[in-house]
Amino acid sequence: MAAPLLERVAASLGAQIAAEVHAEVGVDAGSGAPAPYDRVLLGERVLVDGAFIPAEIGIRDGAIAAIVPLGTGLASAETDRLAPDEVLIPGLVDTHVHVNEPGRTEWEGFASATRSAAAGGVTTIIDMPLNSIPPTISVAALDEKRAATAGQLFVDVGFWGGVVPGNADEIEPLVAEGVFGFKSFLLPSGVDEFPHISADEMEVAMRRIAAAGSMLVVHAEDEHVIDGAPHKGGPSYLDFLASRPHEAEDTAIAQVIERAARTGVRAHVLHLSSADSLRQIAEARAAGVDLSVETCPHYLALFAEDVAAGATAFKCCPPIREASNRDALWIGLVDGVIDFIVSDHSPSTPELKYAGDGDFEVAWGGIASLQLGLPLIWTEARARGIRLEQVVDWMSARPAERVGLTTKGRIAVGASADFAVFAPEAVFTVDAAALEHRHPVTPYDGRELTGVVRSTYLAGTPVDRERAQGRMLRKNS
Repeated sequence: MAAPLLERVAASLGAQIAAEVHAEVGVDAGSGAPAPYDRVLLGERVLVDGAFIPAEIGIRDGAIAAIVPLGTGLASAETDRLAPDEVLIPGLVDTHVHVNEPGRTEWEGFASATRSAAAGGVTTIIDMPLNSIPPTISVAALDEKRAATAGQLFVDVGFWGGVVPGNADEIEPLVAEGVFGFKSFLLPSGVDEFPHISADEMEVAMRRIAAAGSMLVVHAEDEHVIDGAPHKGGPSYLDFLASRPHEAEDTAIAQVIERAARTGVRAHVLHLSSADSLRQIAEARAAGVDLSVETCPHYLALFAEDVAAGATAFKCCPPIREASNRDALWIGLVDGVIDFIVSDHSPSTPELKYAGDGDFEVAWGGIASLQLGLPLIWTEARARGIRLEQVVDWMSARPAERVGLTTKGRIAVGASADFAVFAPEAVFTVDAAALEHRHPVTPYDGRELTGVVRSTYLAGTPVDRERAQGRMLRKNS
């Protein structure tokens, strides 16, 4: 019996996976029956090794223990079968989320943020070191943030540390405590408790971060370029766009590249909006700089010419740019210059988001989109002939790999049993009031999207919005 099974598995999954399956499925020495699993998922389209195949997934102790062809009949305590219009994909990994708790929980909070993540098929987030109070710039602050998560996590959560002037001695202790890396700003962050650093201060931090084996992620806009740009204020989006020109990003990214090349640090450019920087990024990599780059759904799904006067729900920094720039970012993704897509979920209260009565210079800059990332990107990608397999790679496998989440972002034997059940052809209209994040504010309200997340599994168990089952993650743990 074992040999024919191995042949069928090899035909569907490849020899390597077949070997794993043969070892895992085996037979009970006493009964001749397959070993039982905690849960089995059955689907006609399961994403394994970059392709959709008919498969059964056997789960044991929160991990994937077997992948076999559909029809094998794995025994389990619980069996779930996907509907004909559904696919099974790995849970998404979002490495750029502002939860804002403690200190600004009225903006978001762990419970609402992680419920929103789960509703969007995101099973792992990494929380940014601001806008919480205190920011995560010391071990004491990290301890306070971790304490605030108690009983509130509906998905798994890790943490970034922060680099600000004067906290260089906290880098090594924060690495020892399991942060996934460090964030810095090259211009004012928008909150006083997280001040920005100069390029020289960034280089000092890079050396210590490299020595500690960690990575630096940078909000790359140059404050001097922005200071010299026109700041008219008011409701015109094009006036706001002129106040955050391409040159501000391009100049700051050049500084990150120069200092990363000098120090050998692993560096990462956050929320790329300027496609003008794609060439220098590609050239830096060709020269051996350890540099990765992300972009976000709002830069790939929205464009400046479509933003109405006073529509401050669209404000973010760096800004949503021209339609031609959006198209160039998609080319950068397809060409591999941009590594992955994350949300930069940065909500605030409606009072802050609409402050100034439509004045873009006054309103808070941040987009709330954690729950909507997959359908937003899939809607745009399918219109460009890009496969869902590629979208999932950009939103799951690649961010997980870059930050060292070795068991996340893929459906493979030994990986975490984190999944999203996705209906790629289903259509829905965004209703801001129905989203799980704390405030009904999003630029996508009323937008028709393709692709619905039907359910989410964390460590092999369906996520229940009334039962917090997420875990705190530590790097290298």
